[in-house]
Amino acid sequence: MYLLAALTFLTTTLAQPEFAEETIFPANPKHNHGSSIVETPEGDLLACWFHGSGERKEDDVLIQGARKRKGADTWSEPFVMADTPNLPDCNPVLFIDPRGTLWLFWIAVQDNEWGGSLLKYRTSTDYSKDGAPVWNWQDVIHCRPTNLETKFVEAVTEAEKQYAPMLESNTRLKGELQEWKSRAGDKLAQRIGWMTRLHPIMTSDNRMMLGLYSDVWNCSLAAFTEDWGGTWTFSEPIITFELGNIQPAFARRANGEIAAFMRDNGIPKKVRTATSKDDGKTWGPVTHLDIPNPGSSVECTVLKNGHWVLVCNDANEGRHILTAYLSEDEGKTWPVSRRIENFEPEKGSGSYPSLIQANDRSIHCSYSYTRSDVPGSTIKHVRFHEEWIRAGQ
Repeated sequence: MYLLAALTFLTTTLAQPEFAEETIFPANPKHNHGSSIVETPEGDLLACWFHGSGERKEDDVLIQGARKRKGADTWSEPFVMADTPNLPDCNPVLFIDPRGTLWLFWIAVQDNEWGGSLLKYRTSTDYSKDGAPVWNWQDVIHCRPTNLETKFVEAVTEAEKQYAPMLESNTRLKGELQEWKSRAGDKLAQRIGWMTRLHPIMTSDNRMMLGLYSDVWNCSLAAFTEDWGGTWTFSEPIITFELGNIQPAFARRANGEIAAFMRDNGIPKKVRTATSKDDGKTWGPVTHLDIPNPGSSVECTVLKNGHWVLVCNDANEGRHILTAYLSEDEGKTWPVSRRIENFEPEKGSGSYPSLIQANDRSIHCSYSYTRSDVPGSTIKHVRFHEEWIRAGQ
């Protein structure tokens, strides 16, 4: 009888959906935003974010990081991961490649405007000690998108057709569209201002695919390297006449297709999606999921069992709600969801999720976090399992 009771208790305990939450550091008066998280080969967690007096307009912005040792209860004190002197450093992305090399991608904003961003990366093989990694290589990624001028002009021309009645009464917007078309041939404008946001994926043992986006061209892009950063090539833009599909998160299907899930800065205000059938070089039509998006970043990750998890703000306005969605058909439908954050409007926010699955199959998400009753901002880290999402169905 006692054995049966003990086994029943143990089975029930193990089956309970697990959710744990913590802030990586106490909220402070600075702007802390745009985090990224990875698990190291030793099972530690490493996170980074940008920290400063603001974003692109403030030259004191730098990239900070922190570490949580496997089995530890707390994160380390923040340390500096990257700091370009007297320029804002923003939008960091961490990644550990199949060789075990740690990558940090980020942008240095040269003229305090997103369109003047320079895309940079550095790598480390010595990152298991306390404090910042020891960086052994750093470079700039020089972007040259494929067929950007052609695809952008096609998109704007279609927009002029679709929105013709509105443009007739809005001469300012009509003029802006014409100006955009005329700028499409500017080589320098095409090649700078591409920014990072989300984890890359590996499409083969040595081919890395990094998502990029531009607030100037209002679309997304993929960058590829097959020689560990020695050279880079670029896809055609992921673009639509509605524009505004930015910050792509990539996931690969069993049949080789690659799906992109994107923030919507345009009109539908839904999570945008597109599919590539040629390893990300070209893209099909940009459509949208039936999930609201208020103009905020999303991330998707493929679990070890083949299921997909998507985390996003799914309110029509604001970033006060943050939700995890689960798909069992590789991102075609998302029938199960559960809220990670659920503030009343203006009472708090959780946004810009960075999502991974650890080797123990737990899911980790870091994100920007504020509360109206706590001054300042911080980065929050939550840990949960697929079963936790299902339990909230």
